[in-house]
Amino acid sequence: MGITSHSKLNIRKNLIISPDITTPLTTLHRSVYPGHFFVASWRASLNRLNSLHFINTHPSTSQPMKTKLSLLLLLSICTFAQTVQKPRYVIVIHGGAGNITPQRFSPEKQAEYELNLNNALLEGEKVLASGGDATDAVIAAVRYLEECPLFNAGRGAVFNADGRNELDASIMDGKTGKAGAVAGVSIIKSPVMAARMVMDSSGHVMLAGRGAEEFAMKHRLEMVNPDYFYTGESWQEYLKVKQNRENEGRKGTVGAVALDIHGNLAAATSTGGMVYKKYGRIGDSPVIGAGTYASNLSCAVSCTGHGEFFIRNAVAYDVSARMLYLGETVEAATEFIINQKLKSQGAAGGLIALDKDGNISMPFNTPGMFRGYIKSGEMPKVLMFR
Repeated sequence: MGITSHSKLNIRKNLIISPDITTPLTTLHRSVYPGHFFVASWRASLNRLNSLHFINTHPSTSQPMKTKLSLLLLLSICTFAQTVQKPRYVIVIHGGAGNITPQRFSPEKQAEYELNLNNALLEGEKVLASGGDATDAVIAAVRYLEECPLFNAGRGAVFNADGRNELDASIMDGKTGKAGAVAGVSIIKSPVMAARMVMDSSGHVMLAGRGAEEFAMKHRLEMVNPDYFYTGESWQEYLKVKQNRENEGRKGTVGAVALDIHGNLAAATSTGGMVYKKYGRIGDSPVIGAGTYASNLSCAVSCTGHGEFFIRNAVAYDVSARMLYLGETVEAATEFIINQKLKSQGAAGGLIALDKDGNISMPFNTPGMFRGYIKSGEMPKVLMFR
């Protein structure tokens, strides 16, 4: 809705728009008196508040009463706006979406997942609380999850059709727009660290297979024997899918998004891909704009789910596009994409998103999603089920 400083008041039923507000009008407030509405942008400066107009749709109210009510509303808005502060930093993580229900987890197993999600959040928060960059924070959180055998990333990753682990990861810096990714690697201990190295030191965005591993070795990243990624749980999962006793795996991709005290956003994602995948299949996780995206102008996003659909729909970038071009909030954009657009296509999954003001969204269209967040000055919040 475009309003210039020289336009006349536009009055609709119970809706008042000031001609002196040129920033997006995002907040509607109803007064304690019936029939009074006031629209204002929280970003308007105090000197511009002096030019706002209040209109009473009840003609019986006298002009002095109108003036008093106007001043009362302005004072209330200013006071409320001062109490709503952008958090100094935020980090959000996920450990995959899928058939995650209380019935499938014993209390002990649930506690184990919650503990490790909490620990991953704390690893990222250490970076942010000390003034570190959002990129370092998402790396710290994702590396912890890669080393935890509970998740489908790094150690504990699922097996492909040949009984091997092939790993993918990506990262994007919202400040610079730079990004890095690796795909189909099997001897790099931390795929997300390799993705960071591609972003910082290669001049490219994505490296795959043996070439990515040679690049990582050249830059002295830690390499491991492929057996490092093996866990009995993932192997049993592979056997069940191979023998058609299960249709799909139970483990999910991991990811993190963060906002640092400098106002910068970053996102990172890491995965073992789809259990029993064939022919070198690569999903959305290492694809910038599909599984991972970050821009300081809008948001940071990390996705989990059926990768082919996330690639076709450029899901991570679509969140940012809807925010920038349609003016949607991060919650509105993500809810539409996950629970309407993708769901209508039969695509299962979820995502975590964080906007430049510290607002969080964690939608999913599956029974559950491992997820959690920390905002500055608050305790960690970890969730698994609906």
